Amino acid sequence: MPASFFHLRPTVAATLLALNAAAALAQQSTATGTAGPVVSSGGTLSTVTVEASADASAEGLTKPYAGGQVSRGGRVGILGNQDMMSTPFSSTNYTNELIQDQQAKSVADVLLNAPSVRQARGFGNFQELYVVRGFPVYSDDVAYNGLYGMLPRQYIASEFFERVEVFRGANTFLNGAAPGGSGIGGAINLLPKRAPNEPLTRVGFGVQTGGQGYVNLDLARRFGPDDSLGVRVNAVRREGGTGVKNESQQLGAFNVGLDWHNRNVRLSADFGYQDYDLKDGRPSLTPSSTLPIPRAPDARTNFAQPWTYSKEKDKFATFRGEVDITDSITAWAAGGVRRSDEDNVLSNPTLADAFGNTSNTRFSNTRKDRIGTAEIGVRGNFATGPVKHTVVVSAAKYSNDRDNAYTISRGTIRNNIYAPYASPYPVANSFTGNTLEDPRLTDRIDTSSVAIADTMSFMDDRLLVTLGARRQTIEQTSYAYTTLKQSSTYDKSKTTPVAGVVFKITPTVSAYANYIEGLVKGNVAPGTVNGLPVTNAGEIFAPYQAKQKEIGVKYDGGTLGASAAFFTTDQPTYYYAGQTYGLYGKQRNQGLELSVFGQPAKGLRLLGGLTLLDAKQKNTQGGATDGLTAIGVARQQANLGAEWDVPGVRNLSLNARVLYTSKQYANAANTQSVPSWTRFDVGARYLVDLGNGRLLTLRARIDNLFNKSYWASVGGTQGSNYLVLGAPRTFAVSGTIDF
Repeated sequence: MPASFFHLRPTVAATLLALNAAAALAQQSTATGTAGPVVSSGGTLSTVTVEASADASAEGLTKPYAGGQVSRGGRVGILGNQDMMSTPFSSTNYTNELIQDQQAKSVADVLLNAPSVRQARGFGNFQELYVVRGFPVYSDDVAYNGLYGMLPRQYIASEFFERVEVFRGANTFLNGAAPGGSGIGGAINLLPKRAPNEPLTRVGFGVQTGGQGYVNLDLARRFGPDDSLGVRVNAVRREGGTGVKNESQQLGAFNVGLDWHNRNVRLSADFGYQDYDLKDGRPSLTPSSTLPIPRAPDARTNFAQPWTYSKEKDKFATFRGEVDITDSITAWAAGGVRRSDEDNVLSNPTLADAFGNTSNTRFSNTRKDRIGTAEIGVRGNFATGPVKHTVVVSAAKYSNDRDNAYTISRGTIRNNIYAPYASPYPVANSFTGNTLEDPRLTDRIDTSSVAIADTMSFMDDRLLVTLGARRQTIEQTSYAYTTLKQSSTYDKSKTTPVAGVVFKITPTVSAYANYIEGLVKGNVAPGTVNGLPVTNAGEIFAPYQAKQKEIGVKYDGGTLGASAAFFTTDQPTYYYAGQTYGLYGKQRNQGLELSVFGQPAKGLRLLGGLTLLDAKQKNTQGGATDGLTAIGVARQQANLGAEWDVPGVRNLSLNARVLYTSKQYANAANTQSVPSWTRFDVGARYLVDLGNGRLLTLRARIDNLFNKSYWASVGGTQGSNYLVLGAPRTFAVSGTIDF
C-alpha cells in the first residue's frame, strides 16, 4: 500500500463517499454469523443466514434482535446461553454488525453504546478500564469465550471478537472471582469469530484523522463431511496518528479460530497474537488537592513528553470442547494460556498551579505475565413431577505469575497542559525495583472454585427459579522488589450464593429479581504514588465479599425491546493517605437502569438508555466523608443512538449517537468536580454491488462532532482522582470488499 494512503485526508475521503451515495437500500441483516450481505440473483441486496457456534455449544450464537445491533441473549456464566426473557439478570450483547458499522477498533469503542458503562484508564498507564454501574472492570478481567486472562491487558483489537457481552451486576457465582480484583459492578465477555456456513473473503481498509491507516483480512472456509471443520483467519495492521497532536499507534494482530463438530461432540480453539505500540500517548493528569479542577485543554492538545511510550506483545491460545453424554447430560472442558511482555516509559503530570503548569517524574516499567486457566463442567436436565430441572456443576482454576521491574527518575520534569513543551529525558534514577532488562517475580495469583446450580421451571416455563453457590479460593503471594523475598501472602476461601427468579407475566413481559454476591481478591499496595515510594508497598489486603440485590422488568415487543432494573451493591474503598495505601471504608452504589433497543419502524434502529446512580461513601475514617458521593461516579449517564435508512436514496443509511455524563467529583470531600459533558457522533454507511459476487461497503464516521474539550473521566482505579481528557473530533472512513 502506498505511503500516501496513510496521509489521505479523511475529509476528502468523506466527500468522495458522499458523492457516491446512490443505489439499492440495504436490507437489515439477520445473520447469526458474519458472512454479511450478498447480491441475490434478482439483483437486490439480501443476507446470508448462517448458524456458527462461537463457544463450542449446541445452541450456537443467540439470534440477533430486530435491527441486528444486539442479540436476544448471551452467555450467563456457567448457566450457558440464555434468552434475555428467561434470565434473572441484566445484560446487553453487541453484535459484529454493530462493531463493523461503527468502525469500532477496540472494546472501549463498542462500549460507548452502553449507558451503564463509561470508559476510564488504568492508574498511571494506558490500560483500558470500564466503569460498570460505577465500579471498575479492569481489562485484565475481560473474559474471552468465558475464560479470564487470555486477552491483552492494555488494548484489545476488535478483530479478535464476534460479540461483546456486557453483564451488569455482581457475578462471582456465574464466572468465578475476577483475578484482577474488579468486576463487582459487572463483567465483559468477548466471543471469538467462527467460520460461517458460506465462504467468506473480506478485505478492509480505512483512514482516520491524524493520518492513521489500516488494512485487514477476514477469511473463512468450512471443510469435510457436512462442513464439520471451520477455519477463520483475521489479520490487521494499523499505523499512524490519532488526532491528538504527535500521538501515534501501531498495531499488528493475527488470530486463527477453529471449530469442529459431529453429532455428539463440538470442539473449538483460538490462537492469537497482538503487538501494540503507543508513542507519545497523552497521559492522565492528577489534580492538585488545593486548587480547583483546571479547565480542560483543547481536545487536540498533547502534554506527553516525546520520549514516552507503551508497548505490549501478547500470545494466547484457548480451547473449548463439549460432548453429549446422553440426550440430557452434556459435559464440557475449556482451557487457555497467555504470555505477555510489556515495556513502558511514562510521565504522568500533577498540576502545580492555576496556570496549568505541572510537575512529574519519569516512570519506567517492564512486566511479564504467564497465565494459565481451565474449567470443567457438566449440565443435566431432568424432571421431578411437574418441575423441570437444569443442574450445572463446574470447577475452575486460574494462575498468574507476574514479573515486574521499575525505575523512577531523580528530579522534577516540568510541563504545561495548555502550552506543552518538551523536557529532556532524565537519565538518573532515584528509586529502582529489580532490573528493567530482567524483571523478576513480584506477584503470584492462584484461584480455584467449585460451583453448583439448579434452575427449576414451573407453570409450563412461566416461572423460573435459580439457586446455587460457588466455593472460591484465592491464593496470592507478593515478593519484595530487588530482594525477591516473600513479603506478604494469603490463602482464603469464601462461598458466594445466588438466588434468582423470573416470572413471565405475559409472552412479552418478564419480571425478575436476584440476590448475588461478588468476591474480589484484596488489592496489593503499589510500589509508588505520585513518583514516590508507598510506605507499605506489596502489602496484600484480604478478599472482599459484596452483596447485590436487584429487581427488574423486561419487555419484548418483537421489533422493540426494553428493560428496567433497580439495584444496590457495595465494595471496599482503597486509597492513599499520604504515602500509605489502605482500606478506608466502603462504597455503596444504588441505581436505576433503563434501556431500549430494536427496530420500532422499518428502516429505523434504536439503541440507548439511561442510568441513574447514587454512589455513597460509607464507614470512612472518622466519618469525615460519610454520605458524600464517591470519586468519579456520575449521577446521570445517558446514551441514545439511531440509524436511519434514507427513503428515496437506495443503499444509504445515516446514524447518530449522543452521550451524556453528569458531573463527577474528583475528591472524597466533594469540593472538586469536573463538569458534565455531552458528545455527539454521526456516521453513514452505503453499499455498492461491484458485480461478479463482489460487494463494497463504505462507512464514514465523525466522533465528537463539535470537537468538545472535556474531562471524560475521573480516576478508574479506586480512590484515585486522575483526569483523562476526551478524544478530539475524529473523522474515519473505511471500506470492506466481500468477494
